[in-house]
Amino acid sequence: MIKPTKHAVAGLAVAVLGVTGLAGCGSLDESSSGGGSDKVEAGSVDPTALKGVTVKVGSKEFDEQLLLGQLTLAMMKAAGANAVDETNTKGSTQAREKLIRGGSDVYWDYNGTGWINYLGHDKPILDSTQQTEATAKEDLAKNQLVWGPAAPFNNTYAFAVTEDFAQKTGVKTDSDMAAYIKKNPSATVCVESEFAARPDGYPGYKKAYGITSGQLKSLGTGVVYTQTAQGNCDFGEVFTTDGRIGNLKLQVLEDDKKFFPLYNGVLVEREDFVKEHPEVQEVMKPLAEKLTTEVMQELNKQVSADGLPPAQVAQDFLKKEGFIK
Repeated sequence: MIKPTKHAVAGLAVAVLGVTGLAGCGSLDESSSGGGSDKVEAGSVDPTALKGVTVKVGSKEFDEQLLLGQLTLAMMKAAGANAVDETNTKGSTQAREKLIRGGSDVYWDYNGTGWINYLGHDKPILDSTQQTEATAKEDLAKNQLVWGPAAPFNNTYAFAVTEDFAQKTGVKTDSDMAAYIKKNPSATVCVESEFAARPDGYPGYKKAYGITSGQLKSLGTGVVYTQTAQGNCDFGEVFTTDGRIGNLKLQVLEDDKKFFPLYNGVLVEREDFVKEHPEVQEVMKPLAEKLTTEVMQELNKQVSADGLPPAQVAQDFLKKEGFIK
């Protein structure tokens, strides 16, 4: 096998990003454990593509990430790899550092997270492909990380209210939310702890929409959904691909000032690992292209709302789509 040069890796990091697209909003959420079947038979996946290669698959701790991790594990096994489950790492920074240290070889992250949180940019790029390409180019140069392939789904932040609250108050947009809080300073805004401190989270959101009052509550990821649905939060921070939005009859508010960045899912690897095993990108690209916002909403619903294990949901999807038998 001919190993790619650094320039070839740089080209790969950008070229594969062409599959990224704007798919609208999408869903995600929270905790489960890793695990998964070891008996994966190859369907459309070449069973010899990664024969004998050890691939450590990481993920963050919330449901969408656990699902993406299990999808990746299954694809790696189908391609003949010795796939090691290193999923369920708590926190974005910790999951990224684990990759950099070699504790994992591949995991899924989001272009908006990369551009703003990791690379320190204040302003998002509002074109999906450009956002991913810029992130890939800079992260490769600075941190020797390769971004790609990208998926079309966009799992960004949003605020949601109950359908009943929206009907009674007429709140439909984030500007409406700001106006409501101004008139009702005791209104409760529930967010997860990480969002409360992120520059692309509530601090920046408040500034963009001119919010100076309201009662902020920091809750565990996922708890926000149920507390909002039960009326204990007037406004709840959600992920737009989360299957529980529809299940709990929540209504997502329109980000009419377009504050929140794009968060398309992207497979991330270390440069040294890509040089040794460029086939990983080839195996994963067809799957990435299938992961639209609508697909992720449905898969996340099965995990977050229906309570199915991420490994089972991943297996069922990959069999249905013909990737594995």
